[in-house]
Amino acid sequence: MELRHFAERVLLSPSLDEKLEPVRVPFTDEQPGAALRLAEPVRSSDLVFAARRAAPAMPHPDTFVDPAKRAIAHHIMANHELQALEVMAWMLLAFPEAPRDFRLGMARIMQDEQRHTRMHVERAASLGLRFGDLPVNAYIWKKSQEFESVMDYLAGLPLTFEGRNLDHTLEFDEYFTAVHDPKSAAMMQAIHRDEIEHVAFGMEWLRKLKPPELSDWDAYVKHLHFPLRPDKSVGDVFHEGPRLAAGMTEEFVARLRGG
Repeated sequence: MELRHFAERVLLSPSLDEKLEPVRVPFTDEQPGAALRLAEPVRSSDLVFAARRAAPAMPHPDTFVDPAKRAIAHHIMANHELQALEVMAWMLLAFPEAPRDFRLGMARIMQDEQRHTRMHVERAASLGLRFGDLPVNAYIWKKSQEFESVMDYLAGLPLTFEGRNLDHTLEFDEYFTAVHDPKSAAMMQAIHRDEIEHVAFGMEWLRKLKPPELSDWDAYVKHLHFPLRPDKSVGDVFHEGPRLAAGMTEEFVARLRGG
């Protein structure tokens, strides 16, 4: 499948099933086309981005003994994963001149995002909540509209949003385990393993594309757009191991830990 067709399907189809449809054939990038930037992805009416602060906040982990609260958590995380998928599709359309290996690599990661979204949607449904029954926010999408280059994307999404998820996935694994929800906990463990690979992809391409005179850290910080900043890539509990596994240097990890 041509990457442009895949990206257009993800961004322009109002059908969630079409957005999340697995790709069973190899990706090609022979016709990247002209640059195209969309203000918002096309979504079904029940998943259109809500007004600021209209979407529910993440329930406190102390309430997760209630299945309805866990369902809300999965609903929120499904929207996060869907936004990541849509931002990656936006990148394929907005930067057709990006290196082909980068574009093909991102398409493979998009397949993980499709799967993660389906996992959260299905788990929320099993806990009694249909995806789309609650308002959803646009925070990740709106931050992507400030990306002016592939380097901005690398700093913003894989190294900050997905970097933060290195901590969050482990945190939610613990929260779900504590309330005896092994299915949700196992999901978070699986997503955590994928996130290590996603962050590793971000580090690999940051190093390939940055000026040689810039350190990894300086290149990362240079391409963050406020309010994104290094401390936004850290969860409530800092985990060093996954970051080292993702290819961050000890110096990079130390600077993250120090804020």
